[in-house]
Amino acid sequence: MAGMKTLAKQTAIYGVSSILGRFFNWCLAPWYTYVLASQSEFGIYTNIYAWTALLIALLTYGMETGFFRFMNDSEYDQKKVYGTCLSTVATTSTIFIFLITYAASFVSQALGYGDHGDWIAIMGITVAIDAFCCIPLAYLRNNNQPATFAFINLAMIGVNIFFNLFFLLFCPMLVNLCPSLMGWYDASYSVGYVFVANLISTLAKLAMLAAKGSMGKAVWGFHQPIFSKLLHYSLPLLVLSVAGIMNQTLDKILFPFLYEGEDSFHQQGIYGACFKLAMVMMMFTQAFRYAYEPFVFARNKEDKKAQSAEATKFFVIFSIIIILGMLLFIEFIKFAISPDYWEGLSIVPVVLVSYLFQGIYFNLSIWYKLTDRTHFGAYFSLAGLVITLVLNVLLVPAISYMGCALASLACFIVITLLSYIYGQRFYPIPYQIKRIALYMLGGAAIIAISRISPFQIDGCSSWHELISAEKIWTSTLPCVLSNIVLISLFIAAVLKFDLPVSSIPVVGKFFRKK
Repeated sequence: MAGMKTLAKQTAIYGVSSILGRFFNWCLAPWYTYVLASQSEFGIYTNIYAWTALLIALLTYGMETGFFRFMNDSEYDQKKVYGTCLSTVATTSTIFIFLITYAASFVSQALGYGDHGDWIAIMGITVAIDAFCCIPLAYLRNNNQPATFAFINLAMIGVNIFFNLFFLLFCPMLVNLCPSLMGWYDASYSVGYVFVANLISTLAKLAMLAAKGSMGKAVWGFHQPIFSKLLHYSLPLLVLSVAGIMNQTLDKILFPFLYEGEDSFHQQGIYGACFKLAMVMMMFTQAFRYAYEPFVFARNKEDKKAQSAEATKFFVIFSIIIILGMLLFIEFIKFAISPDYWEGLSIVPVVLVSYLFQGIYFNLSIWYKLTDRTHFGAYFSLAGLVITLVLNVLLVPAISYMGCALASLACFIVITLLSYIYGQRFYPIPYQIKRIALYMLGGAAIIAISRISPFQIDGCSSWHELISAEKIWTSTLPCVLSNIVLISLFIAAVLKFDLPVSSIPVVGKFFRKK
């Protein structure tokens, strides 16, 4: 339990930058549904950011995890390990910047964005800088500097939000108030300003890392023995990382090519907006990941197994609580996006469960990282990629974006099962499978009960209607109270069987026996 408290503390600190920070960043996407000109523009935004996620994986090529692996090995000089990682990623990122700016117009036409090569160039430069920044940020995590890590990421997100508001909110106001001063502003550029704001914030992150001086604590250069070891360890992770990212983004990359309707970007915009609603789960998974990997690597052999099993169980528990909160209060949460996008809300439950299995898969993956069998991760991810690709090709033309959501769910269920089966063979960990399954079944039962409950909110087209005198007493308030009771029952079961109140940080001290 002491180890879990350490993990919980670090998860909370990293959560300041990943959960809270990503929450603020996440707020931008629903806001875009109100300020961008159309669903098609939001579809382009969704498509481009799917490509950027893939490119970051390519440009880091597993070096982040390789960094953790060899920085904690006493056989190697830490400064040389750090310097080799920095030099390698810096070189490949610089080459990528030259290539993408040269081919920007061609790429823009090929992806269906028209004459917007500038969007491609801006995002290409942003991705290259972001990939390089992954290594000094990993250095901060490895050196147990979560506060500095959190500050830099929060500051970057703050800069991004500021310039988004500046370009998309304040500038249109200033055009009306002071048109003579705003001749440079082009309202039709719209989604392009989102990419400009992202570039500015990424440059700010690079500047903060340079000011921190952490990059100067490395022996720069390609130190051959270390470089060879890093590549041997990390290249399988490149396949794993690329396949893993494609499992998450391939649907958004392929959708414009697979959908047979008139405006594929319009449908992709609806899918992307509703997908964003479910990304609360991704924020929690990401925060957990930042703390989990260095935490487990630092344990001794037997403690690694026990802590990994315990952490996986608690990850599932808190993930189910998030899913229950999202689905039982979806009638309120849906107002985060424009009503023009509500037709896609049916994908939200599917995406949430996909994120649950994605997080479980990440927890299970620790076995092949600890045993240096990273090639298994590549195999699993490639299997998932095949499932994602085949199901998208089969389902998207028939059922549009619901096909994307179902393909993602099938992918993560299968690779989670594969990782568990092979992990128990090569590095058996005593996961509490029965307890985890019971919590999953309990969560599913609560959702089913809420769906057949007589306390339902009839479809409301506006927030004012939802809280109107006519609705609030007859449907809104009874529905809220009944759902709170249902979630409380689940939490009570957790407190009874797995998380005594006395063991909870801060709060627990009031319940401990004197």
